[in-house]
Amino acid sequence: MYFKNISFILHKTQLSENIGACARAIKNFNFDKLLLVDPKPIFPNDKILATSVGAKDIIKKAKVFDALEKSLSKIDILVATSARFRNKNIKHISISDLKKIDYTKKVGFLFGSEASGLSNNEISYADYTLQIPSNKNFRSLNLSHSLIIIAQMVSSLLSNKSFKFDKSKKIKSASKEDINRMLSLCIKNLEDKNFFFPIEKKPIMLENLRSIFYKLNLSEKETRILSSVFAGLIKKKED
Repeated sequence: MYFKNISFILHKTQLSENIGACARAIKNFNFDKLLLVDPKPIFPNDKILATSVGAKDIIKKAKVFDALEKSLSKIDILVATSARFRNKNIKHISISDLKKIDYTKKVGFLFGSEASGLSNNEISYADYTLQIPSNKNFRSLNLSHSLIIIAQMVSSLLSNKSFKFDKSKKIKSASKEDINRMLSLCIKNLEDKNFFFPIEKKPIMLENLRSIFYKLNLSEKETRILSSVFAGLIKKKED
């Protein structure tokens, strides 16, 4: 049951072979959701299908998005993988901490491109960053190797553990899509007030703002309340 809640998101993957190998790893451990954000190779292609071996069904069901934000509409918890420690106010977790994640929710594992990994902007969408322990002098892992390590760990957790959480069933956590809608209203209001000044600092200001809202673990009700507040501020100005 919980296996269906897991998605693996590949951001700007550069090599066809890695996409195919990742699809194979996903199927190896009983998962079936592969999301691709702006892949550099034509998708699908013969090389991807060949390296996926018996996981062509994963490739055929995979969804492709042109922007990271769009791929997160059905994700509740996003874990970004990174070989580098980020000097950000975000929760950093280890492999052993994966057992603490609520897999009754929709969980996404985000992997960056082979050349540059994930930028701070992409990390700002995440609830957690995860670093796979490795040689401190050579931390870079192949994309498919990173995915298979996490897939195996999560598969083992889901196969051997029943998840019980005490949070009231009446409280429904906000999805990434809920937060994005609320954040869009907030940003529009701030733009109307010329908040983003100087303009060259706008990207980092948006990155920090997004990070604040994503790590708050807001409920659906809370995002509706905040959306009403932001909409009310815009309406008051227009009146």
